[in-house]
Amino acid sequence: MNGDPGVVHPLLHMMLAAADGRFPPVDGAVEVVPPPAGGLECSVAFTGHAVVATALSPTMVADQHPDGFGGSLSPDFLRWLAGGGGEVGTIDVTLVATGTGGGGPPERHDAVSHPRVRHAARLRTGVRVFGDERGVVTVAAGLAGRRELSVEAVHDGQGRGWGRSLLADSLGLVPAGEVVFAAVSPGNARSLRAFLSVGFQPVGSEVILRPRRRVRSRAADVRFPGATHHTPPQR
Repeated sequence: MNGDPGVVHPLLHMMLAAADGRFPPVDGAVEVVPPPAGGLECSVAFTGHAVVATALSPTMVADQHPDGFGGSLSPDFLRWLAGGGGEVGTIDVTLVATGTGGGGPPERHDAVSHPRVRHAARLRTGVRVFGDERGVVTVAAGLAGRRELSVEAVHDGQGRGWGRSLLADSLGLVPAGEVVFAAVSPGNARSLRAFLSVGFQPVGSEVILRPRRRVRSRAADVRFPGATHHTPPQR
């Protein structure tokens, strides 16, 4: 969303299509779309195609010569995109699964200070916290308004399957058949294996940024219809 609950962000359309097996063309292009709400921006890569959600103009982005074959996630491009004082997040694998319904771990109101919950609150809205003795689960509206799930097992349960069982049970918090996303650092192999083991599938990769820049951005009231621009790959 972009502050208007009735408008669906174009990146969300693309992510939901990817979740359904319908991916963008493998053409090396970079699409530039308006930023999501909350002062965040992002660079998302599918196979051979990228999307940059930013307040900067498509021309400014194209002048940096990113491409859909990995260039949109290069350190130099991401630092430029965030600006000298901006924050660049980690590159995460974008994962998707469907809910199983029926309920999951109980809701918790005693974990607001948990690092996992604080991290979710910085990037997402409507954060709800669940969990039990195995760990903490958050369910929230994340990037471009998508439903996101995150899990962190307690230290004593790591490597013992507690995180995996908690994650499997947490899919019951999502209505049966409805899509839920997760973002996992590829270096966190244990977590990545757990998500894959309960049915999550990779659809791309992403970086979330909190920009701080002094350059002029395009007008903030660009409407989503017709606001997508393609930057062809550089030859």
